[in-house]
Amino acid sequence: MIYSRIAGTGRFLPERILTNADLEKMVDTTDEWIRTRTGVERRHVADKGQTTSDLCLEAAKIALKDAGVTAEEIDLLIIGTTTPDLVFPNIATIVQHRLGIGGCPAFSIEAACTGFIYALTTADKFIRAGESKCALVIGAEIITKLIDWNDRSTCVLFGDGAGAVVVKPSDKPGIISCHLGADGQYKDLLYYPVGVSKDLHKAGVGDSKIIMVGNEVFKVAVKTLGNVAEQALKANNIDKDDLDWLVPHQANLRIIQATAKRLGLPMEKVILTVQDHGNTSAASVPMALDVGIRDGRIKRGQLILMEAFGGGFTWGSILMRY
Repeated sequence: MIYSRIAGTGRFLPERILTNADLEKMVDTTDEWIRTRTGVERRHVADKGQTTSDLCLEAAKIALKDAGVTAEEIDLLIIGTTTPDLVFPNIATIVQHRLGIGGCPAFSIEAACTGFIYALTTADKFIRAGESKCALVIGAEIITKLIDWNDRSTCVLFGDGAGAVVVKPSDKPGIISCHLGADGQYKDLLYYPVGVSKDLHKAGVGDSKIIMVGNEVFKVAVKTLGNVAEQALKANNIDKDDLDWLVPHQANLRIIQATAKRLGLPMEKVILTVQDHGNTSAASVPMALDVGIRDGRIKRGQLILMEAFGGGFTWGSILMRY
């Protein structure tokens, strides 16, 4: 039986850092207010001329080096993002060209903060079907360009970044199972009000901003993340005590803590990075995974549960052995 296994990881963050102290000078907020409600201490913000594909490219190079493969070996490229460079062509083709590997399938998936989980799940199916021997999967965002820096309910939360993984076939379980879901009835709780077929050229569109009903999002997120995590464990007859690490979407410290509590997991088993870069949407799970691997906490053979929740709402979990 063919399994897919992560062979290498990488992450990249823009150079510019915006601290809570910096935000105190921009909007009516305080460092204490931000930390106690979100856990965020700083976020990385892309420069004006920096694109999402720029971040993807750098994260990809690191992941390729870590996996010991060349760009030419990549036969599938999938990117999860909600902030592509252009409406079309899709961002994966742009990154593909910049890597110099034209010819292989390259496409993007838009599932908001769950984008990387959806993308990695798709790559897993390609590999299990024998259609890919070396896949590059990236989660990346420059979401700060959608932010209203006068709206303290959202501007304190988000940051930019990219995380990448190289996935290859294995005769031993790497990715054990993937579980995805979505429910569009919650659309009005978290969304961006402008799109290609809706108000894109309307006067004043430059004033658009992320709309979020924070308290409602929190309640649904905690319940849903707990459910999708339990679904993965139950499907494989695995007890939560057997988990080595939870690698959650880094949206908000309180959501992460509530999810871990619901699963009965101590925070010592949770990879936490939200303090360093805020909510980077589709980039947060692969970046947190890379952090845990590179600082030595996550080791080969350990049992990992990754999960995410995003606008739509969308959600997903992946149970794997690293």
